[in-house]
Amino acid sequence: MNETIVVIVRVIISFFTLLIFTRLLGKQEVGQLTFFDYINGITIGSIAATLATDLSSKAWAHWLGLVGYALLTGLLQFITIKNRYLGKVLDGEPTVVVEDGKILEKNLGKMRIKMSELMTLLRSKNIFDITQVEYAVFEINGELSVKQKPQYLPVTRKDLQIATKPGRLATEVIQDGIVLKQNLTQRSKDQDWLHQQLKAKNINDVKQVSYALILPDESLYIDKFEDDIGKETDIGDYEGPY
Repeated sequence: MNETIVVIVRVIISFFTLLIFTRLLGKQEVGQLTFFDYINGITIGSIAATLATDLSSKAWAHWLGLVGYALLTGLLQFITIKNRYLGKVLDGEPTVVVEDGKILEKNLGKMRIKMSELMTLLRSKNIFDITQVEYAVFEINGELSVKQKPQYLPVTRKDLQIATKPGRLATEVIQDGIVLKQNLTQRSKDQDWLHQQLKAKNINDVKQVSYALILPDESLYIDKFEDDIGKETDIGDYEGPY
């Protein structure tokens, strides 16, 4: 029983320590992390897990290591923001790997990127013909940024001189059968309007609705729990039960 209590206390300490540090160190999507950030995050998580479950050593040592890693990470973030040169040394900098449809093998080698990996990254950007590429830049987070030659770029409304109106975001108003009243108010709607829209779709109970959105054009998108679409489309080639 004592061991269980110790684990629970350690879990609480490591959980809230991680929560505080992640809030202090800022938000970054996984795709935006540099390789160092990624490895550092794994290390911090590993230390936190050890703090929570390793009863063979004192919690203080693990907690101190966790704090030390977090403080050093914060210090490096501050340095890279304040000093551009050190920021480049620590994080690296973007590297051009394709210019005017030609692969820069020397730069590709510096980035430790194989030709096949470059082609895969280009295809992920819907580029299947490398001659269409004006510039391809390998970013410090491992992403590939691609600028196509002007003649291969899609035509925009601006190019055709077509007038456009500012776009709006869709707004959730029902989720799992529950009306989100605050979101309705934000779109200058009330529940009477919502129920009228539901009745027009032969829906008499909001509990039938899994998800509903007010679209940018003010129309209401509705998805019911029971979709009534008949046999679902199966694009898999496996005939098993799952």
